[in-house]
Amino acid sequence: MRRADALIFPDDRLLESTIRKDKTHMKSEPHAEFGKTGTLLDRELSQLTFNRRVMAQAEDRAIPLLERLRYLCIVSNNLDEFFEVRVAGLLAAGRVGGILSEQPALMATLSRISAECHQLVAQQYEILNREVLPQLEAEGVHLVRHNERNEAQRAWVKDYFEREVRPLLTPIGLDPAHPFPQVVNKSLNFIVSLSGKDAFGRGTGIAIVKAPRVLPRVIRLPAELAPEGVSFCLLSSVIHAHIADLFAGRDVIAYSQFRVTRDSDLWVDEDEVKNLRQALKGELVGRQFGTSVRLEVAKNCPPELSQFLLNQFDLDQSRLYSVDGPVNLVRLTELIDHVQLPALRFTPFFPGAPQKSSVTDIFAALRRQDVLLHHPFQSFQTVIDFIRSAAYDDDVVAIKQTIYRTGMNSDLMESLMAAARMGKEVTVIVELMARFDEEANINWADKLEQAGAQVVYGVVGLKTHAKLALVIRREQGALHFYAHLGTGNYHPTTTKLYTDFGLLTSRQELAVEVNEVFIHLTSLTKPHNLSQLWLAPFGLQSEIIKAIKNEARIAKAGRPGRIIVKINALVDESVIRALYAASAEGVKIDLIVRGACTLKPGVPGLSENIRVRSVIGRFLEHSRIYYFRNDLAHDVYLASADWMSRNLFRRVEVAFPVLDRTLKRRVIAEGLEPYLKDNTNAWELESSGHYQRRKPRARQAAFSAQHYLMQTLGAPGADQGS
Repeated sequence: MRRADALIFPDDRLLESTIRKDKTHMKSEPHAEFGKTGTLLDRELSQLTFNRRVMAQAEDRAIPLLERLRYLCIVSNNLDEFFEVRVAGLLAAGRVGGILSEQPALMATLSRISAECHQLVAQQYEILNREVLPQLEAEGVHLVRHNERNEAQRAWVKDYFEREVRPLLTPIGLDPAHPFPQVVNKSLNFIVSLSGKDAFGRGTGIAIVKAPRVLPRVIRLPAELAPEGVSFCLLSSVIHAHIADLFAGRDVIAYSQFRVTRDSDLWVDEDEVKNLRQALKGELVGRQFGTSVRLEVAKNCPPELSQFLLNQFDLDQSRLYSVDGPVNLVRLTELIDHVQLPALRFTPFFPGAPQKSSVTDIFAALRRQDVLLHHPFQSFQTVIDFIRSAAYDDDVVAIKQTIYRTGMNSDLMESLMAAARMGKEVTVIVELMARFDEEANINWADKLEQAGAQVVYGVVGLKTHAKLALVIRREQGALHFYAHLGTGNYHPTTTKLYTDFGLLTSRQELAVEVNEVFIHLTSLTKPHNLSQLWLAPFGLQSEIIKAIKNEARIAKAGRPGRIIVKINALVDESVIRALYAASAEGVKIDLIVRGACTLKPGVPGLSENIRVRSVIGRFLEHSRIYYFRNDLAHDVYLASADWMSRNLFRRVEVAFPVLDRTLKRRVIAEGLEPYLKDNTNAWELESSGHYQRRKPRARQAAFSAQHYLMQTLGAPGADQGS
């Protein structure tokens, strides 16, 4: 291997890039057609191919059955958000005076999206119906449809319907006095075609039935009705079975479940709004009734009923999805939660912990050395302990923290409130515009203020996405700063499911700059010159470009230029142009991009020195790592930011250096090397936009980055099988 292809510390070879262009050891991913021209791939289609890679996990028979079902639910959830945000954004941009303009480029993009999404959905339900559900049935997990229930089960379902469901239903027969009702975003509903006349002698032919949102979508049947395993039925199936009972004296000709997806992006006028929290509270209600972007109906829905619904929601045929099963697969997550069969799940994983001293006396430990945490392979509890220790430490005078997503329950937030109640100066920058977490963040902002904390909502128009916490402690008559900087959210659930890095440090050169970022965000003054941190929207993009150009300069001078980046998305054109230019100078570039990537790798004369791969596994890849060889200086940055225009120019983001030599090696050895070596869960991007799945070569052992990290960093003695 050429020296330029390796990261080499003096006397230590830490990383060898093992990606090979051997197509015989790759498995092709099903795909839609990508454009053959241009220097960028289509952003929307690139995002959708990520969902194909996730769906490949649902097809993988080596993965436990309930986890395969979970991957199908994840794809469904991802598609919901894709329509709510990406498709809705395209449609909104194309509307002139409320009418969608026939712009050729927009129409072509929407057509490609529609074709790919219809293929994705069809494949999704085929996997569900032909593989996952039959195999679950064989394992004793039964999802019992109406025509499959025995007499005892039908009797129980009828009783359940009468007791729990019917009292909450309000069928609406449509006529001039009963117009088409408001339909909530992603809610379960039914359209019913009726014959005969109503009680008043009128021929109202269509009724709408809304399924109560308070009822579970997956209902477990009593054990005595499922002697061979465990049985469930869906709420939609219960209503289907007894929908005729809602219309006494009328005949039900046809019916179908349906679900509409709406534009769910929130918008506030930053020039007019006086109180962002109050403005958002009002907007959250309206989110449920945004512009319609997609309609899902049952496969057997009569064309006249689906067309009636399309007309009501002002949608064309391209946005109609007829599905062979429940219209909301996300709700099948409830079934996964109900089934207690360990053999059908991943083997439980128990994260490891850093050295014991960093937990028992964290401030003393940080004065000795920095602590690097790699989640979920190492426990997030250390971060919680850091904030909790600060809350109850008499020498701590102030705590500052950013909150982007933290969930409905959070020990960390409870510690911040406790610190405020005890009189410490607590400042929390809560991002109220964190998509789909706005309500939870508003609730936390209320509670924090009631506890006495100073709550700031970031900068209107710029989401505060940086992950920072700062503790100021009085030691020997002077103030000393301790900081946590991370790539992921302070969220108790996602820290167990997403891969992220966090750095705890008492290095004053870093921690003082963290404090400067907090002062900048609360005072809205220009940030001081930062020598360690790269801060968006001011300097992050330019620093990234500068580092890329530096590698190009080094390569042009005849020395090895090397860049390795691990991020979730790469779509910013300025960064892509810089990478293309560096490739042309001979810089070897490896990009590990989980989701959307619009860069075309491997194009002669453009990007022949660039390789792109995506790793999809048990955990969601979420860490952001920027590595630049820099003439053996080996610059390593961890960051909250992906290489997207929104992150670089429209968000507050922070990239921070790993300065400790040992920890720098760890980031490379844990965050980069295994992912370039992975031949099990890795997919390689071709210049056409297609992804090929890596497979072990002949006589080559299978290697999974995540499995390796579970074994290496997980709790000692625990079974870390994947």
